[in-house]
Amino acid sequence: GGLILFAIFSLVMDVFKIGYYSSFYSCLSAIKIIYPIVQAIFVVVQTYFLWVSAKDCIHVHLNVTRCGLMLTLTTNLAVWMSAVTDESVHKAHSKLKKNMTEEIFRWLLKVGMRSSSVDECNCNSQICQIFKNGYFWLYPFNIEYSLFASAMVYVMWKNVGRFIDHHSHHIQRLKFRLFRRTFFVGIMLGLIILVSGLGVLILYEVQVNSSTESSKKSQALTMYYIFNIVCLSLMSLVCIGGSVIYRFDKRDMDRHKNPTRTLDVALLMGAALGQYAISYYSIVAIVASTPRDTISALNLTYALLMIAQHTFQNIFIIEGLHRQPP
Repeated sequence: GGLILFAIFSLVMDVFKIGYYSSFYSCLSAIKIIYPIVQAIFVVVQTYFLWVSAKDCIHVHLNVTRCGLMLTLTTNLAVWMSAVTDESVHKAHSKLKKNMTEEIFRWLLKVGMRSSSVDECNCNSQICQIFKNGYFWLYPFNIEYSLFASAMVYVMWKNVGRFIDHHSHHIQRLKFRLFRRTFFVGIMLGLIILVSGLGVLILYEVQVNSSTESSKKSQALTMYYIFNIVCLSLMSLVCIGGSVIYRFDKRDMDRHKNPTRTLDVALLMGAALGQYAISYYSIVAIVASTPRDTISALNLTYALLMIAQHTFQNIFIIEGLHRQPP
């Protein structure tokens, strides 16, 4: 389900990309227009393949199957690297345009174009601006799709030739009832946090980017940090509470070899390393900077809570992954 969601947004991004690049057919190479078309075909074919075959443990043509899956995995990683690079270049160009004069920026833009006339490559029409802004906003979905697909293909690659003892594993059917007390409360709290977070993020972006007064920017930063501090505190308490419940609800631990669970743990720890590094550098920068004001104190609290929350959350999730069904 998650793969299909990201695939749909990736296809929308490819449509926007084709529309944007088609506006510059006179000064761009044809490969720039062909690339999103081929990428859209790849997304459709791969999504269908994973939807149909994700649960297969293949026992015929093992070498050919492993080779094909590894080729698919490396292709996804290449698409991911390309998307991250494009997004970074776009942000760098945006900063250059703000900090440099129009003449220098037009000269830098002209360097990457094939035509000698840079006026032909200006995005002046309204529809072109919509395509341009739209596909850059959709880049995160394409990045997540590539990572999502890479993880699923890796698990399929590990499962090639694998035998499962059906007698030692019990299949647990999850039955959700929407208006069960705990399930309904969890859904409602999650939706409230999600909607509140989107609202705070929009207000923060609008006030920081549009306002020139430093007082309004400080208010936006204060609101942003206070909201995140409250959310991280609640998440930390919930994860600690879940770990305590695990101690009272004694179950056997599943120590069997499981490629999916091993990948889940590795990705979980790998993703947390990035947040740990950001928080560590933030703490060092705050401690070394002067003067120390309210924003610095909030930033320090936010960085410390980020470390604590990811630690408690990882412990809770990893322990849950290794627990047997009731």
